Amino acid sequence: MNDNGAAKYRKAGVSLGLFSLALGAAEILAAQQITRKLGIEGRQWLVRGFGAREVAAGATILARPDASGGVWNRVGGDVTDLTALTVAVRRSPGNPFALSSLAFVVGATVLDVVVARGLDRTGTTARA
Repeated sequence: MNDNGAAKYRKAGVSLGLFSLALGAAEILAAQQITRKLGIEGRQWLVRGFGAREVAAGATILARPDASGGVWNRVGGDVTDLTALTVAVRRSPGNPFALSSLAFVVGATVLDVVVARGLDRTGTTARA
């Protein structure tokens, strides 16, 4: 892949790292509101744990934005998020917040996989 393609995926990696930091902070700081909207009250510890994982993923990606390892770690986190959101949707069928959150994470997962594969193709596969 040419240098322009590598730069594109590196820039996308930086964007994902910054997004992870922001999302993680929101999950940590607003865990009670998030669990209430998802219909899983009392599980703030879970959302805060997801937030901490997201902050760690963001820091890892920003430390090596040209390496795919950090982005692949996000993909693993996405799978965990999808599992938890599927449970929330099943517990609260028709909950628009849970459904839209699930749809958002599906989209984020696709983006994460595209960026991770792009970084793999540029030859920067060092694992974080």
